[in-house]
Amino acid sequence: MKKEFTAATVDEAKELAAKEFGVDIGRIAFTVIEEEKKGFLGFGKTDARIEAEYEPSKAETASDYIKAILSCMDIEAELTVTENEDGAVIDISGDTTGAVIGRRGETLDAIQYLASMSANRSDKEYYRITLDSCGYREKRKTILEELARKISKTVLRTGRTSVLEPMNPYERRIIHAAVSEIEGVTSKSIGEEPYRKVVISSVNAKNDRRQGGKKGGYDRNRKRRDPQPRSMDLMKTSFEKDYKKPKPEDMMTDGELYGKIEL
Repeated sequence: MKKEFTAATVDEAKELAAKEFGVDIGRIAFTVIEEEKKGFLGFGKTDARIEAEYEPSKAETASDYIKAILSCMDIEAELTVTENEDGAVIDISGDTTGAVIGRRGETLDAIQYLASMSANRSDKEYYRITLDSCGYREKRKTILEELARKISKTVLRTGRTSVLEPMNPYERRIIHAAVSEIEGVTSKSIGEEPYRKVVISSVNAKNDRRQGGKKGGYDRNRKRRDPQPRSMDLMKTSFEKDYKKPKPEDMMTDGELYGKIEL
């Protein structure tokens, strides 16, 4: 971002630039085009003219984009930016943040996607933007973990596979992590984005089906049932698109809970 400023002195012109850009003078690169001239007895006096160049950080770019969206939504909120090794967490706080979160976090995910695109449009090195509001991400994580444990218990009891509704990579990984801590069940993801979903199965499902007459087993005298697992209407999909197509969530590290998504 470059812009010329004119004032009575070079220092005053620099102050105008800092006010315009909303940052400290030390973060702006200046080029003096013309210094001020005092003249003689008021004649020949000229103002100083400078060129100021300021390149906002990716976190600032994302924050400015989010502020613009909130303004269009007539939402008054404060942003708190916390930068880490590979990106930034931006928390939105205010009295009307329910509209920012949306149903099952879909609006929050959508704004996060757009802010990430805005921050990364001019640089190949990906900068992860994680958007949160009033602790929603942690609350959602707790709900998903409880869901994973509940479904796993049902699968262990019945021996039947359960298929959850489509989720984004972040939510699928939470489910996988919770299931991995429960003995006797396993999980995997199936399908293509944005309809990829988690399947929870018993590790002894094959043996259970061979035991005719037992609970959860297969009775040859009974009418054959649909072999496909029943889908449980327990979850609703969140905003699925992101920067690039997600790599398998079982290969993601702890720092990638809500990370780069590849097309």
